[in-house]
Amino acid sequence: MKEYIVVIGGYGHVGQTICRELGELYPGKVYAAGRSLESAEHFTRTTDGKVKPLQFHMKEGFNLDFSNRVKLVIMCIDQTDTEFVRFCFNHKIHYVDVSANGSFLTQVEELQSEARANGTTAVLSLGLAPGLTNLMSLHAKNRLDQVDNIDISIMLGMGDQHGKAAIEWTVDNLGTDFDVMREGRKVTVASFTDAIKTDFGVRLGRRKAYRFNFSDQHVLPRTLGVPSVSTRLCFDSSVATKLLAWLRATGIFRLLRLKPIRYTAVQLFGKVRFGKDIYAVKIDAQGKKDQKDVKVECFLQGRNEARITAKVAAAVADTVYRSELPYGVYHIEQLFELDSILHPIRQEVAFDTRVSILGS
Repeated sequence: MKEYIVVIGGYGHVGQTICRELGELYPGKVYAAGRSLESAEHFTRTTDGKVKPLQFHMKEGFNLDFSNRVKLVIMCIDQTDTEFVRFCFNHKIHYVDVSANGSFLTQVEELQSEARANGTTAVLSLGLAPGLTNLMSLHAKNRLDQVDNIDISIMLGMGDQHGKAAIEWTVDNLGTDFDVMREGRKVTVASFTDAIKTDFGVRLGRRKAYRFNFSDQHVLPRTLGVPSVSTRLCFDSSVATKLLAWLRATGIFRLLRLKPIRYTAVQLFGKVRFGKDIYAVKIDAQGKKDQKDVKVECFLQGRNEARITAKVAAAVADTVYRSELPYGVYHIEQLFELDSILHPIRQEVAFDTRVSILGS
């Protein structure tokens, strides 16, 4: 009987919260898995037996007997190929992934036929960005008859605690160029350039946010049919944001390709604690409603970005575990609505929507 839930990276920063959430719902059926059995055991001892430890090596997969009892895998660590995802599909194991790596998510999308043939469901783009940004974009789109463009702006707190994988991903994307969709055509842009001033709401005000290679902007033109989508990033410290933009302009981020410098940068980012532990997301969608030019603004604010990522992933995983969803590979906005994900976390976030007629 398939009944187990395995959280790979389950004793990590995000994985622990996912394990705890699901352990409350399905005590004794959730496994925190990773290479270090000692770390898994150390964490699971704090869960009163609701979460169990499991030593796991990605290349080896699960043994046959265990595979036959695993119903769902939640992936909290980055992968370089889709070998393990194929393993899950071939053993009829549902799969959800918190990865923000756009190129990897595209590789998983290409396994659509394998997922359907094996009767499995995979859900991608879980967390704050991608994740809630995708659902907020869908929420805004549903309030318009026609959507011309969506601008996504994300503010992260410098005082928040981020996991190593999230820090490495941020550092690796500081100096990158990437493609976005503009009026239905691909154009190449650069990280930490092309700033816009974004209104994050009454408490936070207007901040300059810069282009950044979040995967939501690559997915939403396909899943929502929006011709222009862009995602930008800033921090609660305006000084830190401006410094990164200046460093980008000097070309110094090219040095991050050197392993010793990249390692040092990751260590420094991990130790920075001079802001707040807040995050904010702003969606600006423009289009037409009743033949009028209309703008839809969605505001989301909260604290502890890693916690909200885990909460979103756990809510999606719970639905995948207990419900019959369509087989195949999907991004979160293709199977879920914003309200269904926000409902269990309403006390932890502030959300608002504003619709205005342009030119009035």
